[in-house]
Amino acid sequence: MKKTKKVPQRKCIACQDRDNKKELIRIVKNKEGEIFIDLAGKANGRGAYICKDSECLKKAIKSKALNRAFKMDVPNEVYEKLLAELESYEK
Repeated sequence: MKKTKKVPQRKCIACQDRDNKKELIRIVKNKEGEIFIDLAGKANGRGAYICKDSECLKKAIKSKALNRAFKMDVPNEVYEKLLAELESYEK
């Protein structure tokens, strides 16, 4: 009998939906305090997951979900960069 590998589940910080880790985008804050999208999901640092949908990121910005996830104030230009990056993946 072949054992099926368990797929890691993560929760979107905006809409609270659970999904497979591979279906979500990881946003990372590293030791230097830089915040960026980590497509490989391997970067060091604190990670937060979000749906591959700019609406979810907009919701996270409104509710300051990233501020809570990273326990810091996230500057607006970081949000703008994340939004631009995410919208380029959606196309």
